Amino acid sequence: MRESLDEPVSVIWFYNAARKHVQLSRMNWNGQHYSLGKIDFWHMTRAGDTLIHHFSIADAEGAAYFKLALNTDSLQWTLEEYMTANDMALEYGHAT
Repeated sequence: MRESLDEPVSVIWFYNAARKHVQLSRMNWNGQHYSLGKIDFWHMTRAGDTLIHHFSIADAEGAAYFKLALNTDSLQWTLEEYMTANDMALEYGHAT
């Protein structure tokens, strides 16, 4: 089940200036630590004058999937959505 959360989280992340690349490394949410894998999708939005970076990323084991947002004014990370691996299966139906 996909859950919309909008909860603050702690994130350890790195920026490589030579490659102009951001990598999220670890996240702490509700007292649990998650090692993060490769960023699957990234985009930006604006909330008024504030730029928000959105990241879609799985944990390193592929057991959970997260949508994270970074507020560039406050530098606060927010967990927007969470899914378990069981919830990630796509289902296709046929229109009649």
